Amino acid sequence: MIINPPKQGDLLIAEPNIIGDTSFHRAVVLLAELSDNGVVGFIINKPLQYQLSELIPEIKKDITVYNGGPVEQDSLFFLHSVPELIPNSIQVSEEMFWGGDFSIASELINNGTLSLDKIKFFLGYSGWEFDQLSQELGNNNWIVSKEQETVLSNVNGDFWNEKMRILGGNYLIWSNTPENPMLN
Repeated sequence: MIINPPKQGDLLIAEPNIIGDTSFHRAVVLLAELSDNGVVGFIINKPLQYQLSELIPEIKKDITVYNGGPVEQDSLFFLHSVPELIPNSIQVSEEMFWGGDFSIASELINNGTLSLDKIKFFLGYSGWEFDQLSQELGNNNWIVSKEQETVLSNVNGDFWNEKMRILGGNYLIWSNTPENPMLN
């Protein structure tokens, strides 16, 4: 039984016991869609070494691209907080939207109308069948966070550590451990 079932817009925080999983080790995932067909989310704290302009030459700004997850890693996705500027967006939470008209988003970025702290790009996404995620939650692989916070700015590689500090208790020690505790 899942005591704290996730909802669209919630964060999944990887439990410290997920060691060796290259995709989800120390991951924080924003849940963008939950339906009977499955769950779609984006890892928000794993920046890649790419700038968006390297992948889409029409984009003239340096924007970090994030590893959204292990599914469809050759596809580009984006989250944003400006549905009034980017038509055809899908609402994730009160202040978070997924996708929309990419050509308009590109134009808004290039002309400076869209502030870069209002949009975030991902290669790939994280996906589960609904029963699969329920099983992982039952196995205590994830912590569901109901915090409604912006995930478009101020999220970096230390975001997972910050979440461990906030959780406190037994998680506090994990906030200062190295990526690979065997190297400690």
